[in-house]
Amino acid sequence: MDSAVLSLLAAFLLSIIGLFAFIWSLRKGLLVENPAAASVIFARGEVGRVDDPALHAEDHRSLQRAAAGADGPVADPSDLQARVLADRSSALPVFMFVAFACFWLLLGSVAGLTSSIKLHAPDWLVEQGWLTFGRIRTVHLTAVLYGWITNAALGLILWLLPRLLRTELRGAAWTLLGGALVNTGIAAGIGAISAGWSDGMEYLEIPWQIGLFMAAGLAMIILPVLFTLVNRRAEHLYVSVWYCVAGLLWVTLLFVVAKMPGVHTGVQQATTNWWYGHNVLGLWFTPVSVGAIYYFLPKIIGRPVRSYNLSILGFWTLAFFYGQVGGHHLIGGPVPGWLVTLSIVQSLMMVIPVIAFTINMGGTLQGRMHLARWSPTLRFMMFGGLVYLASSLQGSMEALRSVNAVTHFTHYTVGHAHLGAYGFVSMVLFGAIYFMLPRVLNWEWPYPRLITLHFWLAAAGISIYFVALTVGGWLQGLAMLDPARAFIESVTVTLPYLKWRSVGGSLMVASHLVFVGHFLAMALRFGPVRTGAALFAPARDLELSYGK
Repeated sequence: MDSAVLSLLAAFLLSIIGLFAFIWSLRKGLLVENPAAASVIFARGEVGRVDDPALHAEDHRSLQRAAAGADGPVADPSDLQARVLADRSSALPVFMFVAFACFWLLLGSVAGLTSSIKLHAPDWLVEQGWLTFGRIRTVHLTAVLYGWITNAALGLILWLLPRLLRTELRGAAWTLLGGALVNTGIAAGIGAISAGWSDGMEYLEIPWQIGLFMAAGLAMIILPVLFTLVNRRAEHLYVSVWYCVAGLLWVTLLFVVAKMPGVHTGVQQATTNWWYGHNVLGLWFTPVSVGAIYYFLPKIIGRPVRSYNLSILGFWTLAFFYGQVGGHHLIGGPVPGWLVTLSIVQSLMMVIPVIAFTINMGGTLQGRMHLARWSPTLRFMMFGGLVYLASSLQGSMEALRSVNAVTHFTHYTVGHAHLGAYGFVSMVLFGAIYFMLPRVLNWEWPYPRLITLHFWLAAAGISIYFVALTVGGWLQGLAMLDPARAFIESVTVTLPYLKWRSVGGSLMVASHLVFVGHFLAMALRFGPVRTGAALFAPARDLELSYGK
């Protein structure tokens, strides 16, 4: 029995286990509407009070008046103090992961823009091997997917869990060591890819010998997370905990199985490659980002999630249906027909968790969408949530054989991938960092207008990028399917759209320069002086105003 079939059977077994867990949760009443669980993100007496640390005090009061027309309720000081201690316990690991994420974001952005320009100017920067398209694009993928998104997601998890579990992070030193190993693996992997040493599978190019560092690092991060979970003081597990912990466990399992040396070969290697390639998005990036929206969006507007039942339903259906989705990338390939059909069915079934999430967030935001005018964090979260709906529906339709016949092997697929990884995941992570860092550093963002500039540059950039590649990719696919047209026409028809892709990419790079520059100004205490930075100042109690 080959490795691909074994992997699929293992995934099927996990789905069966998940089904029994789902049935158990029904018997225990976990899917019954639970207002107490929905309100666990708030301190006692805090419901109705808006919260966005990215705002100055006067802007925060304006947000509160726009939401409820008053100053808002007063939260229990003991609950706020417990939250301050939780933030304090994770401050150093969170700052480390965010700092690494910012570094890799800049490196990956420059590499991505370079590879984009090469598509319409192929003779540019060809003197060095590491600057050729095949290597620089792979550097971009590795730096962005593992360096930026994974580091930012790990920082988000380590910040959220102590808050939601109402306990301090246990084993923070292990998370620091794990982060060092993960980023050592990323740096060594990018160096190896630049030198021409690669495992040759998309998203899995890092050589397995270097991948050992990343697997060991993830394991060291999992242990403190689970230990903190076991020692929680919270009575209810909020849905964001489910998403974040499951995502961390899933990505570690996925990475270890996919990187096993000498196990996956030939057609089985391609099958395993896309099993991993799609699941790293659906079972790592997506759970963390959806979990973040479920926390930050209700927290900002001061209103519990509309239906806790729907949030749990979304989690379980994501776990049930996503495991086999990647096979639709192999339509037309030498793989079993049942595998491809199963993947198409699973892709269409993914509409269920997406619609559940959308209905839930729409109901939670009802009457308060206008608050995005004041809250930059809410702006990022709403944009990410909307794009999650759009990219997921597009992905389900793209899995259909009739649509895939046109879009396969075209830039259309690249546009879709960026819509999900950037328009959804990255925008949510940006918003989360804007919310977290004032609590991590006990220091306000010095130039709030830069947050607005970052948002509009990024939103405009990904919009231009996606539209250009969607239109250009569809025309490219039609040209390739037309036997009366020479193949070169399918290349030349894309050139105007590839130039627009570079325009959109340039706007995104500009937004990243603004974001990272603002982060450095905050970390190094440039700009207006407000409060001492907890991470660098002598140990002292944090102000309750930063623990809300």
